[in-house]
Amino acid sequence: MRIIRGKYGRRRFDVPKNITARPTTDFARENIFNVIENMIDLDGGPAALDLFAGTGAITWEFVSRGCSRVTAVEQAPVQCRFISEVKAKLADETLTLIRGDVFKFIRTVKTPYDIIFADPPYDHPQFESVPTLVMQSGAVKPSTLFVLEHSSKRDFSALPGFVEKRVYGSVNFSIFRIPSPDTPSPAV
Repeated sequence: MRIIRGKYGRRRFDVPKNITARPTTDFARENIFNVIENMIDLDGGPAALDLFAGTGAITWEFVSRGCSRVTAVEQAPVQCRFISEVKAKLADETLTLIRGDVFKFIRTVKTPYDIIFADPPYDHPQFESVPTLVMQSGAVKPSTLFVLEHSSKRDFSALPGFVEKRVYGSVNFSIFRIPSPDTPSPAV
């Protein structure tokens, strides 16, 4: 795994061979972060949430690029151990790792975030419910940016808050924003 940019940019970490996550490709990650950084100033210290964190590649991009508080939620022990090992190697306290079920976390979270990224397993039986659950949770506030990674087989453009879809190779991202009184509606 490679951290692309920021204070830890170009750092590499060997991912365990027995990891079950499907990491976001470097190409897709670099491009979606270009889009994200045009929508929100990561260097300004926003709070970020990474759901289904997997290897932590997205998590560490948030940390490296200047987010003040980053929470990663992952259930698999191998992935959690890897994220914890990277945290120890970097000696960075910005990250809070929660080992647990994302759906339980979403139902109980009361702390809002400025940006939320979710990359559920593409074949997860509850995949279709993720955007609505996140957008109706205590993790959002007016102006929260929410990015969902998914396959080309899914279309979330009809959901409230949808802003745009980006495609990088075989990786698709749907971008949503919680409207705020001072945020103009996106042109569709």
